[in-house]
Amino acid sequence: MYEGSALVGDGQITAPTGAVVRADTSLPIVAGDDGAEMLVLQGRPIAEPVAQYGPFVLNDREGIVQAFDDYQRTGFGGWPFDRPDPVHPRDQARFARHADGRIEDAIPG
Repeated sequence: MYEGSALVGDGQITAPTGAVVRADTSLPIVAGDDGAEMLVLQGRPIAEPVAQYGPFVLNDREGIVQAFDDYQRTGFGGWPFDRPDPVHPRDQARFARHADGRIEDAIPG
């Protein structure tokens, strides 16, 4: 939970916090008076070692070192523009450019 509070099962939780719950049981969640914002994730253990540093998560330190090297060398694909700044006007509203070239404004207008 990253904002607000909620009654989760029999317990009250308040942001910022996390909880581990069973995926095979029902769990009632009721937002508090001011609402609640939470991220719910589910996954199965992969039964492998995990190494994490910064934004990178791999299986070992060597993988982390390689990821940093790859990122520093290529920017994971590089930046195809001659300047590091955004390629759209700063005052332009949010938008999405789809693979087919269509542009969708976040706020139609």
